[in-house]
Amino acid sequence: MSKATSFSCVLGRACLVGILVAAGVTAAAAQEASASFKDASRVAAIGGSITEIVYALGEEKRLVARDSTSVYPDAALALPDVGYMRALSPEGVLSVDPSGILALEGSGPKEAMDVLAKASVPMIIVPDTFDRAGILEKIRVVGEALGTEQRADALAARVDADLAAAGQMTAGITERKRVLFILSTQGGKLLAAGSGTSAAGIIAMAGAINAVDGFSGYKHLSDEAAILARPDVILMMDRGGGRTLNEAELFALPAIASTPAGQARRLVHMDASYLLGFGPRTAGAVRDLATTLYGGDLGN
Repeated sequence: MSKATSFSCVLGRACLVGILVAAGVTAAAAQEASASFKDASRVAAIGGSITEIVYALGEEKRLVARDSTSVYPDAALALPDVGYMRALSPEGVLSVDPSGILALEGSGPKEAMDVLAKASVPMIIVPDTFDRAGILEKIRVVGEALGTEQRADALAARVDADLAAAGQMTAGITERKRVLFILSTQGGKLLAAGSGTSAAGIIAMAGAINAVDGFSGYKHLSDEAAILARPDVILMMDRGGGRTLNEAELFALPAIASTPAGQARRLVHMDASYLLGFGPRTAGAVRDLATTLYGGDLGN
């Protein structure tokens, strides 16, 4: 099941089995799973947006661990860190003695997820799609897993209204900005976001156009491809409070220097978890990015 798949159901048994299998969990293990934990008193959260949702639901007392992408809110940093969600160690996750594991779709590696699926601890894989519907589904799935469906419905309604209002900010924009999201520039090579990525999702929600297409995921761009993309703006993320590349270094790269973004020196930096988390704060990220891109043109 690809990240572009739209999840329209609140997880029932059959839908959950499909998601678990798509994430690399065996069908036999998936069939043992349920949409809610029998014991949700000690939950390990794997995925920053999952942790944010648990806190937004007021259920943080249930958390016994987080992964390294779970950096918001600050209180979450006091929880034991079981590692990066895409490089998990089963022993590390199980060492906190969880009664249940909430893991974001895409967690891995597959071998680690297979081991966790075969362990005695129930695990629910939470779908992760990069749009408004995906955020709401994620909230409902987490709420159902914890047995707090009413709170989840209320939170989803608030987030939905906030996202709708944020989307309306750019409804009247006729000339959409072309935005190139660069994940890294290691060795002078641009690693850019194509379709099906969180970066492409947030660009679209902010009323802009992803400057590169024709591929999914993250790929290195040739200088020619970057120039042909004609980005108006370069978008990058801050990691751990620090920037990975300064402005002078970026605009000195031949692939960027001759683009409209390079000539205008238009670079936007935003916090990684805020920009790409697709959780309760995403409406704020949409507003902030749209305001930075369009400024006084909003609402015209």
